[in-house]
Amino acid sequence: MELTETHTLPVPQQRTWDALNDTEILRACIPGCESIDPDGENAYLVALSAAVGPVKARFKGRMQLADIDAPNAYNIVFEGQGGAAGFAKGNARVTLEPDGDAATKLTYTANAQVGGKLAQIGSRLVDGAARKIAGEFFKRFGAQLVGEGAEATATTGQTDAESNDAADNESGAEASDTTDTSKRKKSWTAWISKS
Repeated sequence: MELTETHTLPVPQQRTWDALNDTEILRACIPGCESIDPDGENAYLVALSAAVGPVKARFKGRMQLADIDAPNAYNIVFEGQGGAAGFAKGNARVTLEPDGDAATKLTYTANAQVGGKLAQIGSRLVDGAARKIAGEFFKRFGAQLVGEGAEATATTGQTDAESNDAADNESGAEASDTTDTSKRKKSWTAWISKS
């Protein structure tokens, strides 16, 4: 499986780099992530729960950062075991480029191999699940970044009324979130709709 995507984030490159290297932010943004703990230099133990089609499992694995060129790029090498569900291993190249003074273009290319029950359900379901997880990660990651700084509203180029109108179109499923999280989601939703 290969997955390549580009996302524009509404914050400067250095701030994006810092967030990508903050384990608390990553834990909050990775869907199903239970923990990210240091395991040596530029290495982390990761535990997460994921569902790929009918296969649901808790994965434990290791992630190693290599070829670090701060704040421009790094490689991620990962492997994880999900018991009877199977395994996943692979690598990803992440690059950051400034997109003006207040935005960053993040591009990644990930290659992964899966085995066990995961391999039996078919590459289409695995690819779809990977894209869904990546999409949710960037939605959360962008919301975290926007929530950290006051310049987020200026970056979106929208008025508060436009932000609220865009957010009102979202489903009511987010109603149980805290006010702070809701505000971050509104800003992120408005930013996405403007792009």
